[in-house]
Amino acid sequence: MEWTLARRCAAMNASAIREILKLAEQPGVLSMAGGLPSPHGFPVEALREASAKVLRDTPREALQYAASEGHGPLREWVAAHLESRGLRVDPAQVLVTSGSQQGLDLLGKLLLDAGSAVAVESPSYLGALQCFGVFEPRWAPLEGDEDGPHPDALREAARERAARPRFAYLLPNFQNPTGRLMGDARRDALAEAALAAGVPLLEDDPYGELWYDAPPPAPLAARRPEATVYLGSFSKVLVPGLRLGYLVAPPALGPKLLQLKQAADLHTGGYAQRVVAELVRDGLLERHVPTLRARYGAQRDAMAAALRAALPPGCAWRAPQGGMFFWLRLPEGLDATALLPRALQAGLAYVPGAPFYAARADARTLRLSFVTLDAAQIAHGVATLGRLLHAALAERDGLDGRRAGEVPMAADAAATVNARAASRSMLPQEAP
Repeated sequence: MEWTLARRCAAMNASAIREILKLAEQPGVLSMAGGLPSPHGFPVEALREASAKVLRDTPREALQYAASEGHGPLREWVAAHLESRGLRVDPAQVLVTSGSQQGLDLLGKLLLDAGSAVAVESPSYLGALQCFGVFEPRWAPLEGDEDGPHPDALREAARERAARPRFAYLLPNFQNPTGRLMGDARRDALAEAALAAGVPLLEDDPYGELWYDAPPPAPLAARRPEATVYLGSFSKVLVPGLRLGYLVAPPALGPKLLQLKQAADLHTGGYAQRVVAELVRDGLLERHVPTLRARYGAQRDAMAAALRAALPPGCAWRAPQGGMFFWLRLPEGLDATALLPRALQAGLAYVPGAPFYAARADARTLRLSFVTLDAAQIAHGVATLGRLLHAALAERDGLDGRRAGEVPMAADAAATVNARAASRSMLPQEAP
């Protein structure tokens, strides 16, 4: 039987990150690739106790079909929690989703037609580019600086009314992949620019609780609640395996989003919702998240120290104030995608930066994750990267690595990784 696929599927590709994670599972490969929370931070005992309580007290309700909007007490907690961060929310505006990724999918279905313009940061979260890319949009990349996208870039993207973006997708807090934090003044300026341009905002905030130096400013949605959809997740602060997220939408969007949710999966798992509701009702997050901040903050500091010690001149990076990632720009003439097979052979996995760009990718960029590794592993992995880059620079300059005083890269147990297959899995063309 010959299957006829929808036209939009022709441009779909596998996730570059998930393909690299498969390679990172090879023996001897140290992974700084995935944005995975540390399993050492999973509150297993608290989950076990909450699960037992739910099954003891409300087993029939927890295991039955449930409301599409989500579990009422959990929605009420989300609204109260966001109010503590400066965003006033009616629980009726909260829609519980199967991870915040489903929220992106529902919003793409609701807001995009083929050829619609979508404004995205440059670079931006790869999962959002994949998700929105299914709907065949026209990308409007927003250039920026260390404080976030430039307001003028948003104004320019909306200059022609017929080509005005349906929305601007933004990650103000410890952005994936760059780790940058958008300051108060930039948030105000972007909110004003979006209002003047008539462009709604999608604010994705999976990392906002993972700050290490100071809490982030109030959400963008607090500045433009009537024209902003806010997305949050329990994956980074509890466990990703429950696949539990939420979105907060203006009343004008709520009914249609609910219909799309019903069509997608009827409802998010009621058992998982009740377990998490029990955890947050008991105040677990107030006790648990500070321990994550302390652990991840120490790992952030370890990576910063390792990068200072091991990287050659010409590398640019900045220690993030929160989140999970360092964003590196390599010296001129180096290509992070081309170097990845060598890194895998040397026992290190990272994510090249090119797939995070909707257009005009910067081949010199790469992303490193630090939260799943201890200080010794971080030091070893960054030292490996440093040797790789020193050798690549020696090649670029026409020098022999030994004469340049560098330690040659050794193929260890990870040498069984096929470099050519690894290069195909990088998928630099993933972002349309």
